[in-house]
Amino acid sequence: MTDLIRDLILRWRDDPAGAYQSWFLWDERIKNFRSIRRGLQQVVAEIAGGTFGVAYRGSSLETVVHSIAEQRQIFKGANHAFLWKPKLRIPDIYENPANQKAFGQLLETCLCCNTEVHVVSAVHAIDARKIKGLGPAVANLLYFLHPTIMPPFNTAIVNGYNSLTGSKVKLRRWEEYLAMRQGILKLNATYRLLLSNDLGAIGGLLFDLGSGRYSAPPLEDDETARKLWEADLHQVREQSAKEARILAAERETDHTHTQIQGWLRDLGLSLGYDVWIAANDRSRPWQDGKLGDGCLSVLPGFTAETQGAESVRLIDVLWLDQESHKIVAAFEVEHSTTIYSGIVRMLDLALGSEAQALEGLFLVAPDKREADVREQLRRPAFRRIADLKVRYLSYGALEKDREAIERFGHGLKPIQAISHLLTPA
Repeated sequence: MTDLIRDLILRWRDDPAGAYQSWFLWDERIKNFRSIRRGLQQVVAEIAGGTFGVAYRGSSLETVVHSIAEQRQIFKGANHAFLWKPKLRIPDIYENPANQKAFGQLLETCLCCNTEVHVVSAVHAIDARKIKGLGPAVANLLYFLHPTIMPPFNTAIVNGYNSLTGSKVKLRRWEEYLAMRQGILKLNATYRLLLSNDLGAIGGLLFDLGSGRYSAPPLEDDETARKLWEADLHQVREQSAKEARILAAERETDHTHTQIQGWLRDLGLSLGYDVWIAANDRSRPWQDGKLGDGCLSVLPGFTAETQGAESVRLIDVLWLDQESHKIVAAFEVEHSTTIYSGIVRMLDLALGSEAQALEGLFLVAPDKREADVREQLRRPAFRRIADLKVRYLSYGALEKDREAIERFGHGLKPIQAISHLLTPA
């Protein structure tokens, strides 16, 4: 059985459309961790201050869960468990102040602690309250706080776990989730060299098993069943036309993101700025070299002790004054993903120690996405955007005018001229 699971994992890791390559190794997944943590901190603060409200729609919690749900594949539908169902009056954290505070306490504890004992103890505490509708779906929030302790959770993951282990885990109960978690930790330890300390990897494997992309090895010692399974595994089902289109679109998104970063890099250098490329993007291939060629290798003024430094280093492109080494402009490139993470990184920069040097904050996105961006900015979590004077720079305007700006431009005036202010209104 061990050999069969090992064979399964090896095939799954090589599958370009499987969750390992298309989600777990996706750069945006890593970028989202800090922004989701920041969003949960806001949820906790609003609950503690009595300003969270009595509705899911428009709440800070909706903003965070929406960001999670927009990630590729595995978290699709993550927001369903948190939607207010008035006829059932669940989940009972909107109209019941005591339950809402208990939920806030769970998040606060998990935000502050970093040990398995504390996290599991906090889960037991919320489970003891038996809050209607507040089940293990919350584990998807906790995964982004403690990815090595709490595995993600949904129907497909549960089905995948049951098919792989022969268990009968059911949804909706914390005790079932915690039992499954123990089993997942044991599986992960057994195949650690093929997976990761981050439980998102084994979560992705279980998701692909539970959603039917792969079938689990037979549990019985049946030679016929084993051969049938091995034949199915070596075939690796042909992608449907829909899967192929989705995969192609996602790859084009990544390519376009790199291309726009490259344009902004070259434009910044031609205007006489030092340029910083997001720490996890510098090694991406671009033209005849890498995206980080000719750019700063260290971001001045942001040490390990600087508040928000980790987040700022992940901003897609920064332009810095060569003499003062201060950040002059920040660019977040968005395409098909949520703008949530990019906005949080800009807030970390603009409200931090470098705020006085900033002359421009730019969201760079396809022309057709401006309506989506404005809709996102209406969320309460982004109410500071109007004060920060964030500008919208479309791909079309950048492509049309970048060469002229490189040749004749000076300072930020040309880039400001082809962009326009964004406000939540």
